[in-house]
Amino acid sequence: MNRWRLRRRAAGAAIYLGAGLLVLQAAFPFAWMASTSLKPPGEVFAQPPSFVPAAPTLDNFHRLFTGTTFLVYFWNSVLVSGLAVLLTTAVGAAGAYSLTRYRYPGREKIAVLVLCTYMFAPIMVVIPFFILVKRVGLENTHLALVLAFTSFCLPFTLWLMRAFFQTIPIELEEAALVDGAGRVRAVLHVVLPLALPGIIATSIFTFILAWNDYVFTRILISSDRLKTLPVGVQDLFHAALIDWGLIMAAGTMITIPALVFFVAVQRYLIRGWGAGAVKG
Repeated sequence: MNRWRLRRRAAGAAIYLGAGLLVLQAAFPFAWMASTSLKPPGEVFAQPPSFVPAAPTLDNFHRLFTGTTFLVYFWNSVLVSGLAVLLTTAVGAAGAYSLTRYRYPGREKIAVLVLCTYMFAPIMVVIPFFILVKRVGLENTHLALVLAFTSFCLPFTLWLMRAFFQTIPIELEEAALVDGAGRVRAVLHVVLPLALPGIIATSIFTFILAWNDYVFTRILISSDRLKTLPVGVQDLFHAALIDWGLIMAAGTMITIPALVFFVAVQRYLIRGWGAGAVKG
């Protein structure tokens, strides 16, 4: 018995050790970036390099906010990513509900065809998309970016939300209809709360993709005042002498909103799983 307990504890310790190493591997680049953003220029290239700044300073962040148009890029990214999340979630939820609740010819083929469109890389569709938005007069606008992000994220989000909608018993919705609730009310108060994990997951996916996108923004946006963070920060590399402290400060500020967004919606994701387990 003691030997079995020792083996069990050893296996548990090995699992925790492996998980700790994976976390360290994933977090170390961000920690180094944050550390470099707090170093004065003389420490950035110091040999041997040090992880903890000897004289930490916020001068890199001060120069980032006052000497560049970073805040403009930041607001553009927030606006475009937020609108892309809202539009993708609304269209994806409506499409997933249609594919799981209504019967019509070719329904399954449509679902497979939608997923197949996700195989195309953004670089393959960005030029045709640019020609399309130019013909309709939407070039160099945030609306073009929102539509681009939505069109690229929608196939995956629609397929993912379809899987969540399929797990919701249709009897719950029928019971709400029998009790006098209309179709819209049944969807809002019965279906969507149970599909909350899928909605949150697709929101995270869409937000991160839109927040980090470079290809669509570089081609669709030409005005400097309309650029988002990835393209705007990339322009900082065009200087004759690359200011790594400034760039690391920008990278830290780009990463923090994505982390905050994930942490903010994580509890709703867990709450949705719990609600689905109880109500389902």
